[in-house]
Amino acid sequence: MTVTMGLAAAGLIGCGGKGEHATPPAREPIAVTTVPVTAVEGAERLEAGGIVAAHESAVLSSRIVATVITVRARAGDRVRAEQVVVTLDARDAADRTRQAGASVVAAENAVTQARAEQGAADAEYRLANSWRTRIATLHAKRSATDQERDEADARLAVAAARVDRAQAGFEGAKAALSATQSAADVATTTESFATLRAPFDGIVTERLIDPGNLAAPGIPLVRIESSAGLEVSVRVDEARAAAVRRGDRVEVAIDDPAGAAAPFEAVVTEVARAVGVDQRAFTITIALPATATARTGTFARVFFRGAPRRSLQVPATAIRRYGQVTSVFVVEDNVARLRLVQTGNSTPAGIEVLAGVDAGEPIVSAPPARLDDGSPVTVTSARPGTAGRP
Repeated sequence: MTVTMGLAAAGLIGCGGKGEHATPPAREPIAVTTVPVTAVEGAERLEAGGIVAAHESAVLSSRIVATVITVRARAGDRVRAEQVVVTLDARDAADRTRQAGASVVAAENAVTQARAEQGAADAEYRLANSWRTRIATLHAKRSATDQERDEADARLAVAAARVDRAQAGFEGAKAALSATQSAADVATTTESFATLRAPFDGIVTERLIDPGNLAAPGIPLVRIESSAGLEVSVRVDEARAAAVRRGDRVEVAIDDPAGAAAPFEAVVTEVARAVGVDQRAFTITIALPATATARTGTFARVFFRGAPRRSLQVPATAIRRYGQVTSVFVVEDNVARLRLVQTGNSTPAGIEVLAGVDAGEPIVSAPPARLDDGSPVTVTSARPGTAGRP
Protein backbone atom coordinates (compact mmCIF):
# COMPACT_ATOMS: atom_id res chain seq x y z
CA MET A 1 0.00 0.00 0.00
CA THR A 2 2.78 2.37 0.86
CA VAL A 3 4.67 1.51 -2.28
CA THR A 4 1.65 2.20 -4.45
CA MET A 5 1.11 5.64 -2.93
CA GLY A 6 4.78 6.48 -3.35
CA LEU A 7 4.73 5.52 -7.00
CA ALA A 8 1.66 7.60 -7.54
CA ALA A 9 3.29 10.57 -5.91
CA ALA A 10 6.40 10.08 -7.99
CA GLY A 11 4.29 9.99 -11.11
CA LEU A 12 2.64 13.28 -10.22
CA ILE A 13 5.96 14.91 -9.52
CA GLY A 14 7.28 13.69 -12.80
CA CYS A 15 4.37 15.11 -14.71
CA GLY A 16 4.67 18.51 -13.08
CA GLY A 17 8.38 18.82 -13.16
CA LYS A 18 8.29 21.26 -16.07
CA GLY A 19 5.58 23.57 -14.51
CA GLU A 20 7.93 26.40 -13.67
CA HIS A 21 9.15 26.71 -17.26
CA ALA A 22 5.86 26.06 -19.12
CA THR A 23 4.08 28.92 -20.95
CA PRO A 24 0.76 29.80 -19.23
CA PRO A 25 -2.25 29.12 -21.37
CA ALA A 26 -3.43 32.13 -23.46
CA ARG A 27 -6.37 34.11 -22.00
CA GLU A 28 -9.46 34.12 -24.08
CA PRO A 29 -10.29 37.62 -25.42
CA ILE A 30 -13.27 39.43 -23.91
CA ALA A 31 -15.78 41.02 -26.29
CA VAL A 32 -16.17 44.74 -25.61
CA THR A 33 -17.63 47.79 -27.33
CA THR A 34 -15.54 50.92 -27.62
CA VAL A 35 -16.35 54.56 -28.28
CA PRO A 36 -13.90 57.39 -28.87
CA VAL A 37 -13.42 60.12 -26.30
CA THR A 38 -15.45 63.00 -27.71
CA ALA A 39 -14.34 66.63 -27.75
CA VAL A 40 -17.34 68.90 -27.18
CA GLU A 41 -17.43 72.64 -27.73
CA GLY A 42 -19.62 74.24 -25.08
CA ALA A 43 -19.74 76.73 -22.28
CA GLU A 44 -18.31 76.61 -18.80
CA ARG A 45 -20.89 75.53 -16.22
CA LEU A 46 -21.12 77.95 -13.30
CA GLU A 47 -22.91 77.08 -10.07
CA ALA A 48 -24.25 79.39 -7.36
CA GLY A 49 -26.47 78.74 -4.35
CA GLY A 50 -29.41 80.74 -3.05
CA ILE A 51 -32.65 80.55 -1.11
CA VAL A 52 -36.11 80.20 -2.63
CA ALA A 53 -38.29 83.19 -1.74
CA ALA A 54 -41.64 84.59 -2.78
CA HIS A 55 -41.68 87.23 -5.49
CA GLU A 56 -43.26 89.58 -2.95
CA SER A 57 -43.39 89.35 0.83
CA ALA A 58 -44.68 91.67 3.52
CA VAL A 59 -44.73 91.92 7.29
CA LEU A 60 -47.84 93.61 8.65
CA SER A 61 -47.14 95.81 11.66
CA SER A 62 -49.02 98.52 13.48
CA ARG A 63 -48.33 102.24 13.10
CA ILE A 64 -50.06 103.09 16.37
CA VAL A 65 -50.04 101.78 19.92
CA ALA A 66 -53.31 99.90 20.39
CA THR A 67 -54.76 96.64 21.66
CA VAL A 68 -55.34 93.86 19.13
CA ILE A 69 -59.04 93.15 18.76
CA THR A 70 -59.12 90.39 16.12
CA VAL A 71 -56.67 88.42 13.95
CA ARG A 72 -58.60 86.98 11.01
CA ALA A 73 -55.98 84.66 9.53
CA ARG A 74 -53.73 81.83 10.59
CA ALA A 75 -50.55 80.39 9.09
CA GLY A 76 -51.38 78.68 5.82
CA ASP A 77 -54.52 80.71 5.11
CA ARG A 78 -54.85 82.35 1.72
CA VAL A 79 -55.77 86.03 1.69
CA ARG A 80 -56.87 88.42 -1.03
CA ALA A 81 -55.59 91.93 -1.62
CA GLU A 82 -57.26 94.49 0.70
CA GLN A 83 -58.69 91.71 2.87
CA VAL A 84 -58.81 92.69 6.57
CA VAL A 85 -56.28 90.61 8.49
CA VAL A 86 -55.89 92.41 11.85
CA THR A 87 -58.09 94.97 13.61
CA LEU A 88 -56.94 97.13 16.52
CA ASP A 89 -58.81 99.10 19.19
CA ALA A 90 -59.62 102.38 17.41
CA ARG A 91 -61.83 104.11 20.01
CA ASP A 92 -59.29 106.82 20.84
CA ALA A 93 -58.62 107.46 17.17
CA ALA A 94 -62.37 107.60 16.46
CA ASP A 95 -62.84 110.21 19.19
CA ARG A 96 -60.09 112.34 17.71
CA THR A 97 -61.68 112.00 14.30
CA ARG A 98 -65.02 113.21 15.60
CA GLN A 99 -63.35 116.14 17.37
CA ALA A 100 -61.54 117.06 14.19
CA GLY A 101 -64.79 116.86 12.24
CA ALA A 102 -66.47 119.26 14.67
CA SER A 103 -63.53 121.65 14.33
CA VAL A 104 -63.93 121.56 10.56
CA VAL A 105 -67.62 122.49 10.86
CA ALA A 106 -66.76 125.41 13.17
CA ALA A 107 -64.04 126.59 10.79
CA GLU A 108 -66.44 126.42 7.85
CA ASN A 109 -68.94 128.57 9.77
CA ALA A 110 -66.17 131.05 10.55
CA VAL A 111 -65.33 131.27 6.85
CA THR A 112 -69.00 131.90 6.04
CA GLN A 113 -69.17 134.69 8.63
CA ALA A 114 -65.93 136.25 7.38
CA ARG A 115 -67.24 136.18 3.86
CA ALA A 116 -70.42 137.99 4.96
CA GLU A 117 -68.40 140.62 6.81
CA GLN A 118 -66.27 141.07 3.73
CA GLY A 119 -69.40 141.63 1.62
CA ALA A 120 -70.74 144.22 4.07
CA ALA A 121 -67.40 146.04 4.11
CA ASP A 122 -67.31 146.13 0.31
CA ALA A 123 -70.84 147.57 0.19
CA GLU A 124 -69.98 150.21 2.77
CA TYR A 125 -66.84 151.12 0.82
CA ARG A 126 -68.79 151.55 -2.42
CA LEU A 127 -71.32 153.80 -0.62
CA ALA A 128 -68.57 155.90 1.01
CA ASN A 129 -66.77 156.20 -2.31
CA SER A 130 -69.94 157.40 -4.08
CA TRP A 131 -70.64 159.88 -1.29
CA ARG A 132 -67.09 161.19 -1.42
CA THR A 133 -67.33 161.63 -5.22
CA ARG A 134 -70.60 163.54 -4.89
CA ILE A 135 -69.25 165.84 -2.15
CA ALA A 136 -66.08 166.47 -4.16
CA THR A 137 -68.20 167.58 -7.15
CA LEU A 138 -70.32 169.88 -5.01
CA HIS A 139 -67.22 171.27 -3.31
CA ALA A 140 -65.74 172.11 -6.69
CA LYS A 141 -68.92 174.13 -7.43
CA ARG A 142 -68.69 175.67 -3.99
CA SER A 143 -71.98 173.97 -3.05
CA ALA A 144 -70.37 171.94 -0.22
CA THR A 145 -68.25 173.10 2.63
CA ASP A 146 -64.73 172.01 3.44
CA GLN A 147 -66.00 170.16 6.50
CA GLU A 148 -68.40 168.10 4.42
CA ARG A 149 -65.54 167.19 2.08
CA ASP A 150 -63.31 166.22 5.02
CA GLU A 151 -66.10 164.11 6.51
CA ALA A 152 -66.56 162.32 3.15
CA ASP A 153 -62.82 161.62 2.96
CA ALA A 154 -62.78 160.27 6.50
CA ARG A 155 -65.81 158.09 5.84
CA LEU A 156 -64.10 156.63 2.74
CA ALA A 157 -60.89 155.92 4.69
CA VAL A 158 -62.83 154.10 7.43
CA ALA A 159 -64.67 152.04 4.83
CA ALA A 160 -61.35 151.12 3.14
CA ALA A 161 -59.87 150.05 6.49
CA ARG A 162 -62.93 147.92 7.18
CA VAL A 163 -62.53 146.24 3.77
CA ASP A 164 -58.92 145.42 4.58
CA ARG A 165 -59.89 144.08 7.99
CA ALA A 166 -62.68 141.96 6.50
CA GLN A 167 -60.31 140.60 3.82
CA ALA A 168 -57.74 139.69 6.47
CA GLY A 169 -60.43 138.00 8.55
CA PHE A 170 -61.63 136.05 5.55
CA GLU A 171 -58.09 134.87 4.70
CA GLY A 172 -57.52 133.91 8.34
CA ALA A 173 -60.77 131.93 8.43
CA LYS A 174 -59.79 130.07 5.26
CA ALA A 175 -56.36 129.26 6.70
CA ALA A 176 -57.97 127.99 9.90
CA LEU A 177 -60.34 125.84 7.83
CA SER A 178 -57.43 124.39 5.87
CA ALA A 179 -55.58 123.58 9.11
CA THR A 180 -58.61 121.90 10.69
CA GLN A 181 -59.26 119.93 7.49
CA SER A 182 -55.65 118.72 7.55
CA ALA A 183 -56.03 117.76 11.20
CA ALA A 184 -59.23 115.91 10.33
CA ASP A 185 -57.46 114.09 7.51
CA VAL A 186 -54.67 113.09 9.90
CA ALA A 187 -57.21 111.85 12.43
CA THR A 188 -59.05 109.87 9.77
CA THR A 189 -55.80 108.37 8.50
CA THR A 190 -54.73 107.50 12.04
CA GLU A 191 -58.05 105.80 12.62
CA SER A 192 -57.51 103.76 9.44
CA PHE A 193 -54.25 102.44 10.91
CA ALA A 194 -56.39 100.33 13.23
CA THR A 195 -57.34 98.12 10.28
CA LEU A 196 -54.49 96.13 8.71
CA ARG A 197 -55.18 94.73 5.24
CA ALA A 198 -53.33 92.30 2.99
CA PRO A 199 -51.26 94.26 0.44
CA PHE A 200 -51.61 91.55 -2.24
CA ASP A 201 -52.96 88.08 -2.89
CA GLY A 202 -50.89 85.61 -0.94
CA ILE A 203 -50.50 83.10 1.87
CA VAL A 204 -50.08 83.83 5.56
CA THR A 205 -46.80 82.18 6.53
CA GLU A 206 -46.63 83.28 10.16
CA ARG A 207 -49.00 84.70 12.78
CA LEU A 208 -47.04 86.50 15.48
CA ILE A 209 -49.74 88.02 17.71
CA ASP A 210 -53.09 87.13 19.26
CA PRO A 211 -56.11 89.19 20.33
CA GLY A 212 -55.56 91.05 23.58
CA ASN A 213 -51.89 91.75 22.97
CA LEU A 214 -50.61 95.29 22.64
CA ALA A 215 -49.46 96.26 19.16
CA ALA A 216 -46.83 98.95 18.72
CA PRO A 217 -44.97 100.44 15.77
CA GLY A 218 -42.24 98.15 14.44
CA ILE A 219 -43.56 94.96 16.04
CA PRO A 220 -44.41 92.37 13.33
CA LEU A 221 -47.92 90.94 13.55
CA VAL A 222 -48.41 88.78 10.45
CA ARG A 223 -46.14 87.65 7.62
CA ILE A 224 -47.59 87.27 4.12
CA GLU A 225 -45.96 85.92 0.98
CA SER A 226 -47.27 86.61 -2.48
CA SER A 227 -48.76 83.76 -4.49
CA ALA A 228 -47.64 85.44 -7.73
CA GLY A 229 -44.54 83.25 -8.01
CA LEU A 230 -41.23 82.18 -6.55
CA GLU A 231 -37.70 83.36 -7.21
CA VAL A 232 -34.13 82.61 -6.22
CA SER A 233 -31.50 85.29 -5.56
CA VAL A 234 -27.82 84.32 -5.76
CA ARG A 235 -24.58 86.25 -5.42
CA VAL A 236 -22.11 85.91 -8.28
CA ASP A 237 -18.68 87.49 -8.46
CA GLU A 238 -17.99 90.14 -11.07
CA ALA A 239 -15.92 87.93 -13.38
CA ARG A 240 -18.60 85.26 -13.70
CA ALA A 241 -21.55 87.67 -13.71
CA ALA A 242 -20.21 89.27 -16.90
CA ALA A 243 -21.54 86.26 -18.85
CA VAL A 244 -25.05 86.49 -17.35
CA ARG A 245 -27.74 88.60 -19.01
CA ARG A 246 -31.33 89.39 -18.19
CA GLY A 247 -33.58 86.92 -19.99
CA ASP A 248 -30.99 84.10 -19.97
CA ARG A 249 -32.36 80.64 -19.34
CA VAL A 250 -30.63 78.77 -16.54
CA GLU A 251 -30.96 75.43 -14.83
CA VAL A 252 -32.20 75.26 -11.23
CA ALA A 253 -31.98 72.30 -8.86
CA ILE A 254 -33.80 72.45 -5.54
CA ASP A 255 -32.84 70.27 -2.61
CA ASP A 256 -35.63 67.87 -1.73
CA PRO A 257 -35.55 66.03 1.61
CA ALA A 258 -37.44 63.15 -0.01
CA GLY A 259 -34.74 62.67 -2.65
CA ALA A 260 -32.95 64.32 -5.53
CA ALA A 261 -35.39 66.45 -7.48
CA ALA A 262 -35.03 66.81 -11.22
CA PRO A 263 -33.59 70.18 -12.30
CA PHE A 264 -35.78 72.52 -14.31
CA GLU A 265 -35.37 75.61 -16.45
CA ALA A 266 -35.87 79.17 -15.17
CA VAL A 267 -35.28 82.72 -16.41
CA VAL A 268 -32.95 85.46 -15.16
CA THR A 269 -35.09 88.52 -14.38
CA GLU A 270 -32.61 90.88 -12.74
CA VAL A 271 -28.85 91.43 -12.58
CA ALA A 272 -28.14 94.02 -9.88
CA ARG A 273 -24.87 95.32 -8.48
CA ALA A 274 -24.32 94.33 -4.87
CA VAL A 275 -24.54 97.01 -2.23
CA GLY A 276 -21.13 98.55 -1.55
CA VAL A 277 -18.57 99.50 -4.18
CA ASP A 278 -15.98 97.32 -2.48
CA GLN A 279 -18.06 94.18 -3.04
CA ARG A 280 -17.11 92.85 -6.45
CA ALA A 281 -20.30 90.84 -6.76
CA PHE A 282 -23.71 90.96 -8.36
CA THR A 283 -27.09 89.81 -7.09
CA ILE A 284 -28.84 87.79 -9.76
CA THR A 285 -32.57 87.06 -9.44
CA ILE A 286 -34.10 84.06 -11.20
CA ALA A 287 -37.87 83.69 -11.61
CA LEU A 288 -39.01 80.11 -11.13
CA PRO A 289 -41.73 78.70 -13.40
CA ALA A 290 -45.31 78.47 -12.20
CA THR A 291 -44.96 74.69 -11.95
CA ALA A 292 -42.26 74.99 -9.25
CA THR A 293 -43.63 73.72 -5.92
CA ALA A 294 -40.65 74.44 -3.67
CA ARG A 295 -41.27 75.91 -0.25
CA THR A 296 -39.80 79.29 0.57
CA GLY A 297 -36.55 79.04 2.48
CA THR A 298 -35.44 75.94 0.57
CA PHE A 299 -31.86 75.91 -0.70
CA ALA A 300 -31.52 75.97 -4.49
CA ARG A 301 -28.57 75.62 -6.84
CA VAL A 302 -28.48 77.64 -10.04
CA PHE A 303 -26.32 76.64 -13.01
CA PHE A 304 -25.27 79.35 -15.48
CA ARG A 305 -23.56 79.12 -18.83
CA GLY A 306 -20.14 80.70 -18.56
CA ALA A 307 -17.35 81.39 -21.04
CA PRO A 308 -17.00 79.09 -24.09
CA ARG A 309 -14.58 76.18 -23.67
CA ARG A 310 -13.69 72.75 -25.05
CA SER A 311 -14.31 69.65 -22.93
CA LEU A 312 -13.90 65.89 -23.26
CA GLN A 313 -16.93 63.67 -22.77
CA VAL A 314 -17.25 59.92 -22.14
CA PRO A 315 -20.37 57.81 -21.53
CA ALA A 316 -21.36 57.49 -17.90
CA THR A 317 -21.29 53.69 -18.28
CA ALA A 318 -17.57 53.81 -19.14
CA ILE A 319 -16.60 55.12 -15.69
CA ARG A 320 -15.51 52.68 -12.99
CA ARG A 321 -15.48 53.93 -9.42
CA TYR A 322 -13.55 52.45 -6.51
CA GLY A 323 -14.24 54.74 -3.58
CA GLN A 324 -12.75 58.09 -4.56
CA VAL A 325 -10.84 56.64 -7.53
CA THR A 326 -12.36 56.81 -11.01
CA SER A 327 -10.99 55.05 -14.07
CA VAL A 328 -11.76 53.93 -17.62
CA PHE A 329 -10.39 51.18 -19.87
CA VAL A 330 -8.49 52.37 -22.94
CA VAL A 331 -7.98 49.78 -25.69
CA GLU A 332 -4.42 49.63 -27.03
CA ASP A 333 -3.58 46.90 -29.61
CA ASN A 334 -6.60 44.81 -28.54
CA VAL A 335 -5.55 44.99 -24.90
CA ALA A 336 -7.57 46.81 -22.21
CA ARG A 337 -5.46 49.24 -20.20
CA LEU A 338 -6.75 50.72 -16.97
CA ARG A 339 -6.46 54.53 -16.99
CA LEU A 340 -7.11 56.73 -13.97
CA VAL A 341 -9.14 59.82 -14.85
CA GLN A 342 -10.38 62.98 -13.19
CA THR A 343 -14.05 63.65 -13.86
CA GLY A 344 -16.05 66.86 -13.87
CA ASN A 345 -19.71 67.71 -14.34
CA SER A 346 -22.36 65.36 -15.65
CA THR A 347 -24.09 66.44 -18.86
CA PRO A 348 -26.77 64.93 -21.09
CA ALA A 349 -23.94 63.75 -23.38
CA GLY A 350 -22.13 61.89 -20.59
CA ILE A 351 -19.50 62.75 -18.01
CA GLU A 352 -16.83 65.38 -18.49
CA VAL A 353 -13.24 64.13 -18.16
CA LEU A 354 -10.75 66.74 -16.97
CA ALA A 355 -7.58 64.62 -17.13
CA GLY A 356 -6.41 61.11 -17.98
CA VAL A 357 -7.46 60.62 -21.61
CA ASP A 358 -7.15 62.43 -24.92
CA ALA A 359 -9.75 63.15 -27.57
CA GLY A 360 -10.25 60.24 -29.99
CA GLU A 361 -8.86 57.52 -27.73
CA PRO A 362 -11.01 54.36 -27.81
CA ILE A 363 -12.45 53.47 -24.42
CA VAL A 364 -14.64 50.58 -23.36
CA SER A 365 -18.17 51.93 -23.19
CA ALA A 366 -19.49 49.40 -20.63
CA PRO A 367 -16.63 47.38 -19.02
CA PRO A 368 -17.62 43.82 -18.03
CA ALA A 369 -17.05 42.91 -14.38
CA ARG A 370 -14.25 40.45 -15.26
CA LEU A 371 -12.33 43.00 -17.35
CA ASP A 372 -9.08 44.10 -15.75
CA ASP A 373 -5.85 45.79 -16.74
CA GLY A 374 -4.08 43.81 -19.47
CA SER A 375 -7.07 41.72 -20.53
CA PRO A 376 -7.12 40.86 -24.25
CA VAL A 377 -10.28 42.09 -25.89
CA THR A 378 -12.23 41.69 -29.08
CA VAL A 379 -13.40 45.17 -30.09
CA THR A 380 -16.70 46.22 -31.60
CA SER A 381 -16.78 49.95 -32.26
CA ALA A 382 -19.95 51.97 -31.66
CA ARG A 383 -20.99 55.31 -33.07
CA PRO A 384 -20.06 58.21 -30.77
CA GLY A 385 -22.93 59.08 -28.44
CA THR A 386 -24.70 55.71 -28.79
CA ALA A 387 -22.81 53.71 -26.20
CA GLY A 388 -24.43 53.18 -22.88
CA ARG A 389 -27.96 53.79 -24.21
CA PRO A 390 -30.54 51.22 -23.19
